[in-house]
Amino acid sequence: MISRRSLLKSSAATGVILSAPAILKATDALASSGQVNVFAWGDYIQQNQIDKFEDESGIKINLSTYGSNDEAEQKLKAAGGKGFDVIFPSVTNGPNYYPDDLLAELDESKLVNASNLIPSMVNDSVKLGGTYRGKRMLLPFNWGTEAITFDSSIFPMADADVSFGSLWMPEAAGKSAFRQKSVIMGVGLYLDSIGEVKSNRMLEVYKTEDDARRVWDACAKFIIGNKDKIAAFWNNATEAENAFKQAGAGIGQTWDTTGLLLNREDAKWKYRMPKEGGITWMDSVGIPSGAENIEQAYAFINALMTPEFGGLLSKNTGYNSAVAGAADFAGDDYKNQFAETYNAENLANLWWWQADTPWFAPLRQEYVDKITNA
Repeated sequence: MISRRSLLKSSAATGVILSAPAILKATDALASSGQVNVFAWGDYIQQNQIDKFEDESGIKINLSTYGSNDEAEQKLKAAGGKGFDVIFPSVTNGPNYYPDDLLAELDESKLVNASNLIPSMVNDSVKLGGTYRGKRMLLPFNWGTEAITFDSSIFPMADADVSFGSLWMPEAAGKSAFRQKSVIMGVGLYLDSIGEVKSNRMLEVYKTEDDARRVWDACAKFIIGNKDKIAAFWNNATEAENAFKQAGAGIGQTWDTTGLLLNREDAKWKYRMPKEGGITWMDSVGIPSGAENIEQAYAFINALMTPEFGGLLSKNTGYNSAVAGAADFAGDDYKNQFAETYNAENLANLWWWQADTPWFAPLRQEYVDKITNA
């Protein structure tokens, strides 16, 4: 579905930096003052980005954060789409916002820097949930993976041997960490790969509720049967890091930021793609339907779509920007880690989250509760 070659070339390699229009037009009085209320994942908008935007635009950022898609969706729904001017849903969660009119259609004439986005990501975001009834609601912001972080001094695995099944090997007793809502996908990919539970690489869980129950029943049974391996659960980036630093985890299914930031502190930590395929996500940016500071919101989004801001995101977090040329501004740590983590083979084997179906999230929560309470 996704152009892996484009991801490899655009995200990893140093390429031509696209010329970007100014963040603001000098004559745009509405957008050159005031404030913008930003609702973002906890690590997406950091102080160096805030300082840069406020200095260049004169617009003050009021930042609120969340730790999960569910939290963001529920808070915006409770407020009737009001209270925030910019939000960052995972693009696959877009369909959960649309029936309640929580997001506004994007005015593409105001997105003067959208041409800086990697074209394949813009195109593929349509299939993943970025449009509604033919209207563009969300644009790509970044992408990343959920794969395996491990202490190589305890688990001296070759890259080719890393697997979602590694979380459950005997040596992992009391040392495994994961997010419940996605471990059922990693386990499903593992069980499918060894022929125990066929699921068409977990795409069948999106077909019908019966298909999902068949596969997830087996996944939950496997996880609960191996609960002696569990050191900690995590649900956001801070909890994931604490699972390794405080709860004694030595291996886990984590977002890339967890493994890559741990690796920057100590080379014993490695973040690698499992042979079943790294679980891959695309997060997006949009404007809530009740936004009040519209021009300021577009000014902020246009800033995010410059290579300089995209580079700051990758430098801060290890996530991959959707902006072409961002890697040139991300620093050597990011470039080196990308080269160590990804290659043509494992990029071609990525497994992408699909657009949510109406029953997907509530059904998945049933299995999260089963695993948590076992």
